[in-house]
Amino acid sequence: MGSHHDEYQVQPGTILTRPFFILLFFVLVGLALIAYRFFAGVGAVTGLSDGYPWGIWIAYDVATGTAFACGGYALALLIYIMNRWKYHPLIRSAILTSVFGYCLAGFSVMVDLGRYWNAYGFFMPSRWQGNSVMFEVALCVMSYSTVLIIEFLPAVLYTLEHSKWKWVRESSHWLYARLIPDADALRNGLTNVSKAAGHIQLRLDKVLIFFIVLGITLPSMHQSSLGSMMIIAGEKLSPLWQTGFLPLLFLINCIFIGYSTVMFESILSSFGFKRAYEVHELSGIARIVPWVAGLWMAIRFGDLIWRNQIPTILAFDKNALFFLLEVLLIGGGAFMMLSRRNRLSPRLLFLSGAILMLGGGLYRFNVYLIGFNPGEGWSYFPSVAEFLITVGIIAIEILGYLTLVKIFPVMPNPKKHFAEEGKEVVGETAGRVAPGGVYAGK
Repeated sequence: MGSHHDEYQVQPGTILTRPFFILLFFVLVGLALIAYRFFAGVGAVTGLSDGYPWGIWIAYDVATGTAFACGGYALALLIYIMNRWKYHPLIRSAILTSVFGYCLAGFSVMVDLGRYWNAYGFFMPSRWQGNSVMFEVALCVMSYSTVLIIEFLPAVLYTLEHSKWKWVRESSHWLYARLIPDADALRNGLTNVSKAAGHIQLRLDKVLIFFIVLGITLPSMHQSSLGSMMIIAGEKLSPLWQTGFLPLLFLINCIFIGYSTVMFESILSSFGFKRAYEVHELSGIARIVPWVAGLWMAIRFGDLIWRNQIPTILAFDKNALFFLLEVLLIGGGAFMMLSRRNRLSPRLLFLSGAILMLGGGLYRFNVYLIGFNPGEGWSYFPSVAEFLITVGIIAIEILGYLTLVKIFPVMPNPKKHFAEEGKEVVGETAGRVAPGGVYAGK
């Protein structure tokens, strides 16, 4: 990533827009409720109980949110394992999404912990429990969050190295007279920062491949372990989802969700920022999705047939209906991408990505919450505060993304992109689709 800066650009635009302040409102509401949760206890803001110790903070923010944040992982498999470098311009945006998704998943766990003040034990090897699936997930998620930040560092270092520091020079005049640094000292200091950034960048480029390998290995471990964690639930999890194949199903699930998120995020950001759509790159990704989702579906139904659970589906109770909805969404979204004509439509790429994210996410919700039954006498429904905290965390992700793409070179550079078959296309809009939906290619 480090030597391909010309593939990316800073998205021009004002940071302090109306959506910024709307999102900021939800962020502040969420943070206020989180502060109250730490002060008054987890029971004061949630509908959790001994029967349902996990709610939407785990089912969405961790189990589902990390799958939505697997765009970087899914693209890394395609680029670095399958050697499909034409998709490289999309990866930095996907990594930024992954950074927020995984870091906030770790933060959500802290909010969910009943005795959060004991969390420091996680960093003490003497307290580690190597036989714990939950410990393995926590260790991998924390490690992968660090790896993602390092993978995003080239964008930060490039900006520091080439910045004119105009905003620093201008803001220095707002300081109290005695605090204003000498002009020469300020200039020399900023020059030293730029040189240091370039120096670090050169050394980071030499070891970045090591972190890329870690970035592929760690999600493969903890995404499968998220499935392993619910095997422990035993008979409390409906037989429609309880299977020894949960680790494999969760791993494949996160891959097609990751590709779907890339499609969804790319089309949405192109529409919002009035950029040309990356149709050639996205159509290539969309061509892979039905195969991955089809493999997942084959394992899913093969397992159900082997365990003689088809009659459970035909019961048409609550669990069966959620199962059918999950399968309908995943199957429908994947089926849409079988057609090449559909794969060249920004509207259908967006719709398919959204449907697959919804269906893939519902599968994880079903496993962690809807299909889970702790026994008679227990019930759970998220409180208003739980919903608002989750909305606040989602708002942080969107707000951070919208802000950082206007500061660092993250978005694909429309003047340097590749056609569907991997050949470079000359011109800013050749082979692209304008935001209005008119295909501009051949």
